[in-house]
Amino acid sequence: MTVTETAAAAVGRVLAAQGVRTAFGVVGSGNFHVTNALVEHGVRFVAARHEGGAATMADAYARMSGEVGVVTVHQGPGLTNAMTGLTEAAKSRTPMVVLAGEATDTRSNFHIDQEALATAVGAVPMRVTDAGRAGERALEAFRVAARDRRTVLLNLPLDVQSMPSNAPVPVSAVGDAERSGGPSGVVGGTAELGRLLAAARRPVFIAGRGARHARRELEALADRTGALLATSAVAKGLFRGSPWDLDVSGGFATPLAAELIRGADLVVGWGCALNMWTTRHGSLVPPGAKVAQVDLDPAAVGAYVPVDLGVIGDVRAVAAALTGPDDGTPGYRSAELAARVRAEGRWRAVPYRDESGAGRIDPRTLTIDLDDLLPIERVVSVDSGNFMGYPSMFLDVPDEGGFCFTQAFQSIGLGLATAIGAALARPDRLPVAALGDGGAFMGLAELETVVRLGLPMVVVVYDDEAYGAEVHHFGPHGFPLDTVRFPPADLAAIARGHGFAAVTVTDRADLAGVAEWLKGPRDRPLLVHAKITGERGSWWLEEAFKGH
Repeated sequence: MTVTETAAAAVGRVLAAQGVRTAFGVVGSGNFHVTNALVEHGVRFVAARHEGGAATMADAYARMSGEVGVVTVHQGPGLTNAMTGLTEAAKSRTPMVVLAGEATDTRSNFHIDQEALATAVGAVPMRVTDAGRAGERALEAFRVAARDRRTVLLNLPLDVQSMPSNAPVPVSAVGDAERSGGPSGVVGGTAELGRLLAAARRPVFIAGRGARHARRELEALADRTGALLATSAVAKGLFRGSPWDLDVSGGFATPLAAELIRGADLVVGWGCALNMWTTRHGSLVPPGAKVAQVDLDPAAVGAYVPVDLGVIGDVRAVAAALTGPDDGTPGYRSAELAARVRAEGRWRAVPYRDESGAGRIDPRTLTIDLDDLLPIERVVSVDSGNFMGYPSMFLDVPDEGGFCFTQAFQSIGLGLATAIGAALARPDRLPVAALGDGGAFMGLAELETVVRLGLPMVVVVYDDEAYGAEVHHFGPHGFPLDTVRFPPADLAAIARGHGFAAVTVTDRADLAGVAEWLKGPRDRPLLVHAKITGERGSWWLEEAFKGH
C-alpha cells in the first residue's frame, strides 16, 4: 500500500532537500508534524525553551554558518513568543524561514492575523493554501530567503497540513548564487567608482555584513588604492591580520580609527548601511569627502548619509572588477601610519584609569583579562545594553566568523540564544556569551539548553544591578531611578542550579577560576558573574541616545 505524503511532510522533505542541516524551535501541536518531517529527512532539531530564543538561535546560526536559518513554532502564541527574534532577523536581512502552524478559523483561541504580524516587522508572509503544492510553496519560501536575504514566515494552516500532497514535489537544491544573497553581477557605476578611487589620496573602506564573503577582493583593491580598512560592528574581524585594519567604525571606534576616518577624502561603504551607529550619526564622514556605497539593494544607497555614488551589485564582483595592477599610489598608507595602527589600533592600547574597588571590578579590566585568558579561536556573541561596548571593543576575534551581533532591533535578552546559535554554527570555536544582568535574566530559560546541548560555553554577565542604559540616560537629569535598579542577585548560584560551573568576580584575582576551568575538561559550561563598576555611562551609549 502506498503511503500518501501530507502537506506538512512535503514541506519538511523539500526544505531538507535544500541542504537545511539544523532547525530550531519549540514544538506544539501545530508544528509537530512538519518538525518531525524535517528530522525524518536528516535535519538536526534543536529544541529551545522559548520561541524567542529559538528564533534568535536560528538567526545567529544563519549569520555564522552562511546557511538559511529555519525555525518552527506553534500557531498563535508560539509565533507571538518568537516575534522579537523574528523582528531582529527581519531587520538584519537574515535569510531565514519560519514555519508556523496557523489557525484560520476565527473562532479558534489561537487565531491571529499572522500575515499582518510578519508584514508589521518587515518579514515576508507566505502561506500554503494548496496541499498538493505544499512542497513548491516551501521551495519558493526558501528561495526568497536565500536569494533576497529575507526572513520569510511560511504559514501552515492546520487543516491544510494534514491533507495529502499528491502533486510532484520539487527537490532540486538552490544554487550557490541564490545562497550568497543575490546575483553575482553588477548593474552599473563601477567605472565611476574606479575614477573616485584613482583620484583619492586618503581613501577608507568600511565593510558591512554584505561584504563578509569578499575579504580577499577588498584587501586586493585596498592594496592597489592605498585604502585603510574598517568595518561595521556586525562585520568585526573581517580584516583582522591586515596592517591597515582599523577595526570597527562608529560608536565602538578607537580614537585612532575615528581620527583617520574623519581624515578621509573618500569613504566607500561595502555592503554596509553607513547608518547612525557606523558613522556616529554622520559625524565620522568628513564634510568635504566623497562618499560611495556598494550594495545589492538600491534602497540601501543613501538611506542614512548622502552619497555621491551608488553602485548596485555584489560586493565581491564590484571589488574584483576594480582590482588591477598597482598604480603606485600610496593612498592613505605610510610607514608612520602603519606604526600608529600597530601601537594604537586596539582599545586595550588606549590608557584608562582602573576604577575597580569596593567589591566591584572595572569592566575594561575584566574584559582585557578575559581577552588574555580565553583562546583566540572564539566566537563572541553580545547582548544589548550599557555594558555591550566592553566585550565588543576589548575582546578580540580572529576573523569575521568570530563575532555575532544581533543588535538591529536593540532588544536586550537575545544574547544567550545568539551564543547558542553561533556555537552550533561554529563548533570548532569556544563560544563566549557577553550579557548584562538585565538581558541575562530575560534569557535564563536557555541556560538549560546550553547544558543539554553540552556546549563548552563561557557566559560572562556584566552585573551593575540595573538597567544601566536608563540609569545613565535619566539619572543626570535628576529623575528617580527606583524602577530601573535591582537588589543583588546570585547569578552564579542560579547558573549552578542549571548545571553550569560558575565563578563570581569582584576583582582580578577571582579570574583564577576562569583559568582553572579552561584547563579542562570543560564538561560543563561556565558562567562568570562579574560585579562591575557602574558609576558612569559609556560614551557609545551617549551616541546611541542621540537617535532616540
